[in-house]
Amino acid sequence: MRDEYMPSDPRFVAWQAGVLDDPADGDPERRPWLRLVADLVAHGVEVRRARIVSEPVSEYIRFEHHLTDPNVKAGEQVRWLPRRHASALALPGNDFWLFDDTSVVFHHFAGDGELAPNDEEFTDDPAVARLCTDAFDSVWAVAVPHADYRIT
Repeated sequence: MRDEYMPSDPRFVAWQAGVLDDPADGDPERRPWLRLVADLVAHGVEVRRARIVSEPVSEYIRFEHHLTDPNVKAGEQVRWLPRRHASALALPGNDFWLFDDTSVVFHHFAGDGELAPNDEEFTDDPAVARLCTDAFDSVWAVAVPHADYRIT
């Protein structure tokens, strides 16, 4: 839900310097997330990601969009929701990963976009999991599939 994450990320720094087609971007051996997604999807697990972004998008979101094709190729489903279309949605205050609609990991970031101390918070509280499930489902229903989302 942020417009910038980890501005010190070496991949982002390289991208800013013009390294747009690093072979490592699509290499599951160098991006373990891609290997994990492919393995999970091969076992019938659905992996979905929704990104809520301001438009026009930030430079960091342009970078994320550039890196998303390999995620989709690995089997991750990705959708984008312009922030102006999220105003009527009830959303948690932090980014999160939701697992099987029963447990949640929240990610905490500092104001500069870097990870905050104690950056992860786990909960399996049913009310919080329901909040996150409902929020994600509401975003997913109105978000634009990656193949159709155009950066503005």
